[in-house]
Amino acid sequence: MKAQTSKESEQTLLHYEVIDQKPDAPWLVFVHGAGGSISTWKFQVEALAPHYRLLLVDLRDHGESKGIMPEFPAYDFDIVATDILAVIDFLGIQKAHFISLSIGSVILQKIDIERPELVDRMVMAGAIFDGSALMHWFVHSAKLLAYVLPYRAMYWLFSFIVLPRRNHRLSRYIFRRQSLRLTAGEYLKWLELYKPFFKLVSEYLNRPVKKKGLVVMGSQDHIFIKAAQRFATLQKNMRLTVIENCGHVCSIEAPEIFNDLVIKFLSNQDVPHSVEATPVPKSWSELRALQNG
Repeated sequence: MKAQTSKESEQTLLHYEVIDQKPDAPWLVFVHGAGGSISTWKFQVEALAPHYRLLLVDLRDHGESKGIMPEFPAYDFDIVATDILAVIDFLGIQKAHFISLSIGSVILQKIDIERPELVDRMVMAGAIFDGSALMHWFVHSAKLLAYVLPYRAMYWLFSFIVLPRRNHRLSRYIFRRQSLRLTAGEYLKWLELYKPFFKLVSEYLNRPVKKKGLVVMGSQDHIFIKAAQRFATLQKNMRLTVIENCGHVCSIEAPEIFNDLVIKFLSNQDVPHSVEATPVPKSWSELRALQNG
């Protein structure tokens, strides 16, 4: 498997990895969520590399993307999308499929709005399509709590709110471990995304999405699944598949099922409306072994 990574000296570009096992295959670009990194996709790479050329990026301040220039006092979705597009342009990618997780779906919608000719098909896991009053409360609570709680305590709290069950334990663990790379200052910059969030959500909820997309949600994704169902109903080019017995990060809880859905959808095969999964909760000893490894 041929892999290419960005150089540490390229401070104007996000850190990225290219896995180019099939030089003539379509590109597949991965966009992780807040607090994540390239490692978010560790359960997808081996399965998808035989079919696509993979581009994985660490978002600004995440993973190895530290000290990216220019600096900004706060972030918006223009900045975050432009960071990704800079890597894509640097590599000369003209067309690509995209796969996103959580708030990565919002970033992906921004990329599609700004550069629609670039996006072929899109897969969105644990996607966010919610501008409801409940979501307003959720986001503003995070902003208010940031004044009284250390940011790592915030991550701990909201990981339990979003991923509360025993079978979500691995997702919580990976999310928390990756988020440790963020400093308090970086966290506060990312928190400023709440300001343009609802305007952008309203924009892409009310526009017809002209390319085909697959929304993959866990049935236990209690905060975001209803909005995803509404979005898929409104958008004729969107297909929704629910993985039963999984939470928000279904790509980690049921990776084999998720990867199979991605391959089928991107190769124009039929995908089911729902599929049963039986995720096994990780024990604390297994999580400690992962940390030591």
